[in-house]
Amino acid sequence: MSLGLYVSVPFCRTKCSFCNFASDVFSRAVFDRYVERVCADMQNDRQLAEEMGAVYDGRVDTIYFGGGTPTVLDTTQLEKLFVTIRQNFEVQENTEFTIECAPGTLTPEIVQVFESNGVNRVSLGVQSFVDQEAASVGRLHKRSTVLDDLARLRDAGIENISIDLIAGLPHQTRDSWRFSLAESIASGVPHVSVYMLEVDHESRLGRELIAGGTKYHAHFVPDDDATAEFYETACEQLDAAGIKQYEISNFARNVFESRHNLKYWTRRSYLGFGVDAHSMLSLNDGRAVRFSTPDSLERFTAGERAPGTIVSRDEALEESFFLGLRLMRGVNLRSLENEFESIGRFPEAIEESIQDGLLERKGDVIRLTSRGKMLSNEVFERFISVPQPGI
Repeated sequence: MSLGLYVSVPFCRTKCSFCNFASDVFSRAVFDRYVERVCADMQNDRQLAEEMGAVYDGRVDTIYFGGGTPTVLDTTQLEKLFVTIRQNFEVQENTEFTIECAPGTLTPEIVQVFESNGVNRVSLGVQSFVDQEAASVGRLHKRSTVLDDLARLRDAGIENISIDLIAGLPHQTRDSWRFSLAESIASGVPHVSVYMLEVDHESRLGRELIAGGTKYHAHFVPDDDATAEFYETACEQLDAAGIKQYEISNFARNVFESRHNLKYWTRRSYLGFGVDAHSMLSLNDGRAVRFSTPDSLERFTAGERAPGTIVSRDEALEESFFLGLRLMRGVNLRSLENEFESIGRFPEAIEESIQDGLLERKGDVIRLTSRGKMLSNEVFERFISVPQPGI
C-alpha cells in the first residue's frame, strides 16, 4: 500500500503567541544545513526501515509539507527537497501534494516552483479574516493578503485550497467569528479546518491565560463557553454551505477531504522527515512500528533519532478506536471484530460513553455525538491504556 510522506519545516517569519508546535524563528543561515539533513534522511529511509524490520513500499500517493512555514525556504531549497523526494520514492500519478503556507509568503517565484513540481494543494494559515484578531496573536497578514494569495494560487491552476481558522482568538466575538466563516465560504475554497484555541504551557498565550495575565492580549480571549459556541456555529454554517464535517476539526466539499491526514486517522503507513516528524510502518509479522525525530533543531541536525516503538495488536485496537472516532463516519465494530477477532474490554467504555451522551450507536457503527465532539479528549481517554515499552 502506498505511503504518505510528511516533511517538517520548523521555520517561521514570526512565532505566533498561540503556537505550541516545534517551530520558531531561526537565522536563514541554518536553512541549508537543515535541508541537507532532511534530504540525507530521505536517501537513507529504506535502510532505516529494514533495520526496524518494517515492510517498505517506496510508492507514495500523498505528500505533505508542514511547519512552521515551508514557504520561508527559498526556491532552491524547496526544489532540492522536491527533487530528492522524486529521486528516492515512486511518486504515483494523481498524488495529493500539499504545502502549508502563511499568507504573504506566496511570491510569484514560489508559486512557479509549486507549478513545476506538482504541488496541487495548499493549506493557508489564515486563522482569522479580522485584521485585529490576526495581529493580536502575531500574524503578519491582513484579510487583503489572503484574498491576493487565493487569486495567485488560482491563476496558477491550484484550486484545492484549505483555510485554517481558530475559534477563541483574542478580541473574537460572535459577530467577528461569523464574519471569518462567511469570508471562508465566500472565498470558494473546498476545505476548511477549524481549531479551538488550546490553553497549555506550550505556548506564550496559553501560559499567560493560565497565569491570569494580560500579555499577548490574553485578557481579551473569549471564555470556554464562547469558544465552544463558535465551534458549533462553524459546524452549522459550513454544513449549510455544503462544506461537510468529516473529522472533528475538518470540513470539506465532496472529494476534497485531506487524503494525507486520512492516512493518520485510518492507520495507514506514513514516513515523516525533519524536526518532530513521526512515522508508522507495518512490520512483517502484521504489527506496526512507530518512530520519530527529536523536537529540537539542534538534536535533529546532530543526527539523533528516537528508538522505534512496537505497536502491539492491543494498542492497534486502541488506536483504531480513538483515531477512528475522530471521523464523523465513526467506527464499525463488526469490522474491528473481524480484524482483531475481539474488541476486548471496550464494550464497557462504549456503553458508558453512550450513557453519558458522548457516543451514539446505529447498528454496528459508533460515532461521537455533538457533545462528544466538544469533549472528544475525554472520550478518547476511555480507549487508551498504559503504553507498552519501546524496542
